[in-house]
Amino acid sequence: MRRFTLFISVFCFIFSAVASEIIPQDCPAWSSAQLARETHQLSEQLTLWDQAYHASGSSPIEDSVYDNLRHKQSRWMKCAGLPSPEIVIPGGEDAFVTHPVAHTGLNKLRDKQAVSDWMRGRKNLWVQPKIDGVAVSLIYRHGKLAALLSRGDGAKGQNWTSKAASIPSIPLNIPDKSPELVLQGELYLKMTGHQQSVEGGMNARSKVAGAMMRNSVSDQLSQIGIFVWSWPDGPADMQEHLQKLSALGFPVVSQFTFAVNSVADVSKWRDTWFLQPLPFATDGVVIRQQEEPAGKYWINKPATWAVAWKYPPARQLTEVTGITTTTGRSGKVTVILNLKTLKLDDKSVSKVSVGSVARFKAWDVLPGDQVAISLAGQGIPRLDDVTWRVSERPEINLPEPQQFDALTCFTPEHGCAQQFLSRLVWLSGPEGLDMAGFGGATWQKLLDGVPADSLVVWLNLNEQEMAAVPGISVKQAQKLVAQIQLTREKGFRHWLSALGFPTFALKFAEQRLNWRQLEQLTSSEWETMAGIGQKRARQVYDFIHHPQVVALAERLKQAKLPAFQ
Repeated sequence: MRRFTLFISVFCFIFSAVASEIIPQDCPAWSSAQLARETHQLSEQLTLWDQAYHASGSSPIEDSVYDNLRHKQSRWMKCAGLPSPEIVIPGGEDAFVTHPVAHTGLNKLRDKQAVSDWMRGRKNLWVQPKIDGVAVSLIYRHGKLAALLSRGDGAKGQNWTSKAASIPSIPLNIPDKSPELVLQGELYLKMTGHQQSVEGGMNARSKVAGAMMRNSVSDQLSQIGIFVWSWPDGPADMQEHLQKLSALGFPVVSQFTFAVNSVADVSKWRDTWFLQPLPFATDGVVIRQQEEPAGKYWINKPATWAVAWKYPPARQLTEVTGITTTTGRSGKVTVILNLKTLKLDDKSVSKVSVGSVARFKAWDVLPGDQVAISLAGQGIPRLDDVTWRVSERPEINLPEPQQFDALTCFTPEHGCAQQFLSRLVWLSGPEGLDMAGFGGATWQKLLDGVPADSLVVWLNLNEQEMAAVPGISVKQAQKLVAQIQLTREKGFRHWLSALGFPTFALKFAEQRLNWRQLEQLTSSEWETMAGIGQKRARQVYDFIHHPQVVALAERLKQAKLPAFQ
């Protein structure tokens, strides 16, 4: 097990600076008092999770999330100038038994390059799937199972021997009659055709831990398998090692252990086990060298002769650094969480949308909170969960949803910058005038460099004026002005869509020859002609006769666009 209860006897934070002191780099930008409160609260929660895990095998959060929060707690304590906390196992000494050979644990390598670096200079290397289960020691004396111990802290583990008789995969007797034979492995939940890439871990580890920790015998024990990944002081040659394990009654390990000579070999097996059906859940691969030190030298720290390379997590934890909003052309306000940049499937993610203001309030997420992010369809970042909230919850002032609508911000007046920019991006996009080169960044440069009082002020720009805008080269200016000239040839429907004409009525509007004919239609005539209902007919009529839209039509008439004459 990888969790231990954190014991901190006293939380006394003594700082010589005032509460508003500046926190060192890479530390939260909090006062000393808030840093103390947040660290204490996080430590208490981690302790509760640890107790739940050790008491019942329940795992309220994913391992990756837990590990991230443990790391954050350690960093915050360092920021506060506190020593590393003493770590002890809950339950008291009487509940645990010393392992004959310590469990070493594994260092986790970040990427292919790290794996390659570790493999360099090593020989006789083998790869195995990293089983997502519960680590144990099996102790045989004179061919009989004497003890089944949980990993615990690596030095001592809980005595689960009474459960072994209910687990058919664990032989109670083996043909080796040595005075003592110690095996280390992973109890796993047996599955049929489990695909890790599709189904994930399915909480398999917690199910196994729960079954082992119950006082009563669970029916689930019969569904537990054992994967023996270490035989301390066993045969030195790996092939002999695997053959003898199979003869002892542990055949699974030989089916999933393969020699590797390069990082490409390891990567092949990692991809294979991630994508193909297996009889257990996995969370990566383990690369180990054949040569190991004698068991008496093993200690409960990561081994030097074996490492893990985990699968890329489906979701990762990161911190919210700020809150911003965007306003679409129709006036819809969308709340954006700015994030500490993270990598998901080789994609760099620094922000995620949470939707409307109402949804943002429902999420109750603020800067400083820890959030779980994954990739949805087409690689779009998605907020999955708020895994940790800071204790101080200041109110965030956001635009009211009713502040903007489909008839606001046709000009860049105060408070309209975002919606006006969104209107311009739509205008030049594929649903509008399809103006190559006119994306959001270009429009922002134009807005910063050229006074604007209308959505169509750009129609009169020449190459000299365009090239004078900071960030736009002469060559780019020529291309942009050429695109402007092409807009004059666009049809009536394209111009209507570009201005924001209600989409549902476009096919009826384009049947008229020009804007003047649209102006002459009453709301009732729209309702009859388009069959769009009274509410929608009124929306079309209100759009056509809105003062700012009328002004736009007049500007286009002055620009001598045929459809607006």
